[in-house]
Amino acid sequence: MNFMQTLRNRWQQAGTLVCVGLDPEPTRFPARFAGDADAVFAFNRDIVDATAEYACAFKPQIAHFAALGAEAALNRLIEHIHAAHPGIPVILDSKRGDIGSTAQHYAAEAFDRYRADAVTANPYLGRDSVQPFLDRAERGVVVLCRTSNPGAGDLQDLIVDGRPLYQRVAEKVAREWNGHGNCALVVGATWPAQLREVRAIVGEMPFLVPGVGAQGGDVEAVVSNAKTADGSGLMVSSSRAILYASSGDDYAAAAAAAARELRDQINRYR
Repeated sequence: MNFMQTLRNRWQQAGTLVCVGLDPEPTRFPARFAGDADAVFAFNRDIVDATAEYACAFKPQIAHFAALGAEAALNRLIEHIHAAHPGIPVILDSKRGDIGSTAQHYAAEAFDRYRADAVTANPYLGRDSVQPFLDRAERGVVVLCRTSNPGAGDLQDLIVDGRPLYQRVAEKVAREWNGHGNCALVVGATWPAQLREVRAIVGEMPFLVPGVGAQGGDVEAVVSNAKTADGSGLMVSSSRAILYASSGDDYAAAAAAAARELRDQINRYR
């Protein structure tokens, strides 16, 4: 089963649009992990197991692992998700985009080394820089469109032939790059008007929506502006608000409660 089929099944069968971000910061781990050489894997495994019921996808952020020299922990974590929670897809958040053989190696990294079901990709080097990802028809390619960070508009809002660049990106991905039907877009929760505009351009294409929780995006605005006709079409991503809901021994239960609360909040507006 390919990424898109797995994602849609999860939306329908689990009734959730929550994407749980996995961004390990050991300084924020509970005290019980102090001195534990396997803390990065163990903490994230516990979060995954606690929140799986409420997740439509998991999204490990590669830099958080690589900066710690914890690539092996990331590999084990993705293997654990596939083994213990096989119906939940994994999106490797790496925002890759490069030319020629380098892009091919990045695709091999995401899909062969880490066995991710999808990867985030940067479109600003052009189609050839993401083609090796697009060619993996069974995997997802989640292309940056209108991101949630404060400086997003520096480039993404530039007017190109009368329209903002992010709209041009959305249009190009939907009309030219999505031949295998395996594309999605990153559109930040902090920009509800842009969510509505991009949805009008791309139709039913899924959105990965970061920016709720710690970044302050409004859940009602996200869902009302970006859901598809059947009330799905979204992976609403939250990382820190779930991962670090508690710094005590109840960290896993608190993460589960935070994920459940976000699921229920989203579902109220679907």
